Amino acid sequence: MRQREESVAGGLFWKLLELLGAQGVQFVVALFLARLMTPTEYGTIGLIMIFITLANVFVQSGFATALIQAEQVEESDFSSVFWIGLAVSVPVYGLLFAAAPLIAYYYETPVLLPLLRAMGLVLFPGAVISVQTAYVSRNLQFRKLFEATMAAVILSGLVAILMAERGYGVFAMAAQQLIYYVALMAGLFIAVPFRPRGGIVLKRVEKLFSFGWKILLSGLLDTLWNNIYGLLIGKYYSKAALGGYNRAEQFPKLITSNLSAAMQSVLLPTYARRQSEKESLRDMLRDSIRLSAFVIFPMMAGMAAVGTSLIRTLLTEDWLFSVPYLRLLCLCYAFWPLHVSNLQMITALGRSDLFLKLECIKKLLGAALLVLSFRYGMMGLLIFKAVDEALCSALNAWPLGRLLGYGPGRQYRDLGPAALCSLLMGALVYRMERLPLSAPLLLLAQLAAGIVCYGVLAAVFQRDMLRYLRNFVRMRGKQA
Repeated sequence: MRQREESVAGGLFWKLLELLGAQGVQFVVALFLARLMTPTEYGTIGLIMIFITLANVFVQSGFATALIQAEQVEESDFSSVFWIGLAVSVPVYGLLFAAAPLIAYYYETPVLLPLLRAMGLVLFPGAVISVQTAYVSRNLQFRKLFEATMAAVILSGLVAILMAERGYGVFAMAAQQLIYYVALMAGLFIAVPFRPRGGIVLKRVEKLFSFGWKILLSGLLDTLWNNIYGLLIGKYYSKAALGGYNRAEQFPKLITSNLSAAMQSVLLPTYARRQSEKESLRDMLRDSIRLSAFVIFPMMAGMAAVGTSLIRTLLTEDWLFSVPYLRLLCLCYAFWPLHVSNLQMITALGRSDLFLKLECIKKLLGAALLVLSFRYGMMGLLIFKAVDEALCSALNAWPLGRLLGYGPGRQYRDLGPAALCSLLMGALVYRMERLPLSAPLLLLAQLAAGIVCYGVLAAVFQRDMLRYLRNFVRMRGKQA
């Protein structure tokens, strides 16, 4: 158990610092921009990021995941993937460049044309960074990634804030993204010893491709699905509704996506190194699921409970219409770390075929629920989205009942204590909304009450998880 804590928790510590630092600065910049822009303008930015994200899937392909998962890799593997990524970036950017006028016309938003073409340039440094981070993950050098990321995010954040103050609006965000990617790529070249040597070795690429193409297709399906709501809302509802959806989504996503990405970077190489030890893998999976629930469930329950005071304090009254969106999205995102733990285990076991089958089944299920929900407006859309997330979490866990003896039934039993404590805490915090306090004071009071309440409940129902966290903090203190 202690060896698992040192390998997983140590990497998770630095990866979390890296992600939270980067996303934290970007979140502050986004808050600043939200105060200067209307929900409609913010929805326009959301559309741009959807298309950039989709293009990035092709550039940052499944090859990078294959580099991490493989039991043995050679220096030529990293170099081959490096050159392939750059080669793929050229036609993908060309397609995005050519499609920009059509996208701007379809959404009746002319500013999409220059912004898409400018922000699309991040595909080139993004291809390089995907190989650099694969090298970091393979060698568990997450501290170097943290240092390079913080330098890049601080520089890009300062530039974006200065541009926003001078009236550049949405173009400040474009500059932030471009500077961040270029600075991170340069920082990793300084911090990480990897350098591309030689050309593409076809024999090695064929081996990686046999695994990576399934991850690429799965990633494309998943990314398209994760952004389908934004594409539909922006076209068939309104840009203001999309702005409210994106703004509400950023709050729970800031926490869960960072934890999920950190888990993905750390758990996959750790699982892969012990893929022949089924009992050990089952224990590691159980640890990661219970720990993520212990941390994420109270955060999502608490965020849903303080929704009104949170929006009033950080944004303005103009954004209060997004509070119901925020609460339902917190429920949706509570399942994310559970998804990641199970899918990373399936990947580590070398079952990319099973990974792809699961993605296809989940997307067919989600599409059916999406069709059913569309007639019920925004709230109906999000309610069905929450139902879809719950069902998909069970689907992801189902194969592991056969592979490791740890299926959805056992996993949900392990989630029970964290879910109960979180619901009780959330109910208490929500009742405090009626206190006659200003929004900032009410938010602080709710946060304090939530922390104390969950701490007391955890001491009664989840003593083993508190002990685990204390050991983790003590271990990090000794290593600092």
